[in-house]
Amino acid sequence: MILSKRLATIASFVPPGRRIADVGTDHGYIPIYLVENGIAPRAVAMDVRSGPLRRAAEHVRSRGLQERIVLRLSDGLDELKPGEADTVIISGLGGPLMTEILKRGCRVAQTVESFVLSPQSDIPGVRVFLRENGYRIEKEAFLRDEGKYYTVMRAVHGESVAEDALDDRYGGYLLRQRDPLLREYLTLEAARLYALSQALADSPKEKTLRRCRQVEQERIEVEQALARMEG
Repeated sequence: MILSKRLATIASFVPPGRRIADVGTDHGYIPIYLVENGIAPRAVAMDVRSGPLRRAAEHVRSRGLQERIVLRLSDGLDELKPGEADTVIISGLGGPLMTEILKRGCRVAQTVESFVLSPQSDIPGVRVFLRENGYRIEKEAFLRDEGKYYTVMRAVHGESVAEDALDDRYGGYLLRQRDPLLREYLTLEAARLYALSQALADSPKEKTLRRCRQVEQERIEVEQALARMEG
């Protein structure tokens, strides 16, 4: 099975030999890929919707993997048993929903070694949640797939400290690694924010001026992140 760049990156973050659970499995492509390629011995593929789960079941049957991939209708981690998975994958969901799943499933989460997460929104909020709830991000990737940017992170249990707010906003691991794609993104973002602030600065309206100050602050933060990567 050939995965998209985003899904392939998520799969690459799974430590070999671990039993996995995929939350929001959709078509079941990641569990199938991991089991078929000998990366995971077994998998639990879960989704809150019956339609995607039926499609995942069809794909699992077509690959002859029914004995190694179990499919479950589950809201988050609700139907995963403690100790049943070594690595949990949660991708394609908004950040607030992702953190809610981890909070609600904390009893099961305590028995899991690592979490591979790829939030679709509020990525800084996910980083803050992990740090404040006893998780440490040990690896992170920033990628572009079909014109969109994505973040993938692997978190484990442990203490972590953010150097400053930039770590939460852009990813301390990525900043320390001087990730080239993140540098490219930040450079483009700095130029976009500068142009926007210049366009807003000529307006006499107080509301627009407030927005201008906000944009300028965002630009300063972006340039601070770039400076750290260059330092």
